[in-house]
Amino acid sequence: MRKLYYLSTCSTCKRILNDVGEQLAGFEIQDIKKKAITGEQVDQMKQLAGSYESLFSKRSRSYQSRGLAAKTLQESDYRSLIMEDYTFLKRPVFIVEEEIFVGSEAKNIEKLQNFL
Repeated sequence: MRKLYYLSTCSTCKRILNDVGEQLAGFEIQDIKKKAITGEQVDQMKQLAGSYESLFSKRSRSYQSRGLAAKTLQESDYRSLIMEDYTFLKRPVFIVEEEIFVGSEAKNIEKLQNFL
């Protein structure tokens, strides 16, 4: 399976998709704003990533505005928040067979490109 979860309005996601370019052939691409992620999809990402926290974006505007930085969040909280608001999913998320690449960090995107 080759799957990409991203946000079409995110300039960083757009740049990464452009950088990956032709290597995206064969990927099922899902804009998480237009088509919400399901619980099953989040659970699959967690299985590959190891935790819901690793999928969670602490850079989301909602993270600060809701005062979540001051709270101690559990795995179930991270999952609930990701399901509640797509901006809490760290983006982009690439799933290639049994490997997952989460987020926009340069080293992560380099690993992805080398893997592809």
